[in-house]
Parts: sequence; C-alpha cells; structure tokens
Amino acid sequence: MDLRPEYEEMSGRIDAAIRKVIERGRFIMGEELRRFEEEFARYIGVGHAVGVNSGSDALFLALRALGVGRGDEVITASHSFISTADAITRNGATPVFVDIDPSTYCLNVSRAESAITLKTKAIIPIHLYGHPADMPAVMALARKHKLHVIEDACQAQGAEYGGKKAGSFGRMGCFSFYPTKNLGAYGDGGMITTDNSILAGKLRRLRNYGETQKYFYDQEGINSRLDELQAAILRVKLRSLDSRNERRRRLAALYDSLLEDAGVVTPRVADGVKHAYYLYVVRSRRRDSLRRYLLENGIDTLIHYPVPIHRQKTYRRFAPKTEDLAVTEECAKSVLSLPLYPELDPASVTFIAETVRRFGRKAKS
Repeated sequence: MDLRPEYEEMSGRIDAAIRKVIERGRFIMGEELRRFEEEFARYIGVGHAVGVNSGSDALFLALRALGVGRGDEVITASHSFISTADAITRNGATPVFVDIDPSTYCLNVSRAESAITLKTKAIIPIHLYGHPADMPAVMALARKHKLHVIEDACQAQGAEYGGKKAGSFGRMGCFSFYPTKNLGAYGDGGMITTDNSILAGKLRRLRNYGETQKYFYDQEGINSRLDELQAAILRVKLRSLDSRNERRRRLAALYDSLLEDAGVVTPRVADGVKHAYYLYVVRSRRRDSLRRYLLENGIDTLIHYPVPIHRQKTYRRFAPKTEDLAVTEECAKSVLSLPLYPELDPASVTFIAETVRRFGRKAKS
C-alpha cells in the first residue's frame, strides 16, 4: 500500500487543516475533535461518537464502560488482529474464541450461541477485512441471552449491512484510524460510536483520566484522547471516504473477474452487504509458494493473519479445549492479502491477477 497518492490528492485541504490547528494553538480536546465527533456520528448514523487514542483503546474503553471485568467471559473470533483479545484481557475478562464463517471470515453465530455460559457478558463480532459480520443474527442472539454487543469495526469504516453502517448496530462500535485504514490518520487514532447518551458521557470521562471537572476524578480512567491535529486531518478525509471506498469496490470487482478459475478463493460478499474492502484477501492451498512467486515478480503481499490469537504464546491459556476452530486454522494457513488501495491503477491489478494465474498454470504443469 502506498499512502503518498492519497496525500497528493488532498494535500491542499490537509495542509490548510493542519495550519489552522497550529495557528489556533489548541492541540488537545478542542474544536476539531468536537466537530469530527459530530460528523463521524452523523456519518455512522448514531447519536454520539467519542474520539480516543486508538482502535485498541476504543475496544478497551467500550468494555470498561459496560463494567466487563474479572469473572466475565466475552465471545469473539480468534482470526483477527490481537487488539480484540487484548482489550478483553486488559479488563480482566476471559476471551472465548469461536470459529468463523468460511465465506465471510466473520463470527459464526451458531458457534457463538453454543459457547454462551452463565459467565458470558458480551459478544464482540469483528467486521474483518471490511466485511460486516451477520449483525441481524448477532443482535437477535444478544437479545435472546441478554448480552452486550460491541462491534469491532476497526477494519470497516463505511461498510454496511442492510443499509446500516457498521458500528451502528451494537451498544457500541469501535473504530481504528491507523494510517492504512480506509479512513486513516497520520498516526494513531480511534473512535467509539453509540446511541446511548449515558455511555457516551461515561466514555468521555474514562478517556480523560475519569475527570468530571478540572482536577476532579470520580472513577479510574486513562489518557486516551484523539488529538486536534489528527481530528482535523480525519475531518478532511471523511468527506472522501465513500468515494474512495467505491474505488476499492471497483478494483475488487476487477480482481474478482480476473481471478476467476485462477486457483484461488476470492472474497465472497453476503447478501445485503456493502463491503469496504480494507483488504482484498484470497485463499490458496499453496499460499506460501504463491507469495514467494509474487515477490519474485515484484509484487508484495501480506498475511492477515498467520497465527490465530489462541495460538499466540500470550493467549494459549485461552485456547478452547473442546471448541472446533477448523475454519480459523485453515484460514491461517491459506489467506493472502493482495495489493489494494484506492489509487492502485487497473493495469496494476491486471498484472497482479495475471501473475497469480501464471502461478496457477505452473502449479498444474
């Protein structure tokens, strides 16, 4: 991924926004953050948005605001970035890993139901690679068992399920503005969305040491504030998010057509879903050989993610003893992320796809 073309396209507006913050001389908890929170909440379709330091802190603070802690269990997927599980364990709770859907790579809802116990307090569905989890089914399950739902939408800015934005279904939605994300800052940043005004107020206190008024603290919080410079940059970028996501979808559709019968499994999009295509992920039984071949031909790729969370050294103690994570294990061995960003030209996509096809032909011969 090359981040420079995006800046070149927006440089005038971004430079002006940065200059405005510097000239104003307020860099923390100011006008840019307030306005970005309002604009992002409106974009997602919720009443409130609370800017924080990162997507990881967004998940951590969302659980903290709900009182999830020691003795509680939180159901989520193991095929994801580590921050989802980290947020659970940092709050003292136990992550319960269940398998994923082989088509969408998102939480398998029927498996989630079988994992519910008397200790279960919340579910964190992960909108992986930009494809939303089956939120109608997740919400129905949560209502049935009286569980909180926190959406991990860190990879899904602008994704939709049934016309609703990811991050607008659960009690809270958590977003990351890491630079490579569809809506990326020039540093770390995150956001929590909610329709609950009480939770929003609590989150605003928790992100600022638990402060209720200057130098008065009624609860333990942390320092996790989205700064003014990042908020100003993200305000500029938010205006182009939908058009840039549309470019991603067009490039993904081109990949789909060119990779048909190429010996790889291309992404599947569920009915009613608008995929954000944070990543374009294929599967191949010869993944490692394919990756080497692409690199030999000047094409860099990444693996999201080569080791499931439950197999990481830090989290092995949470590995399920009876739950079958066969799809998770298979994906870890076969997924490969091909280059995809809005400025990638169709000729490059064609070259990449043809190189994948050439590998497939060589593998057959």
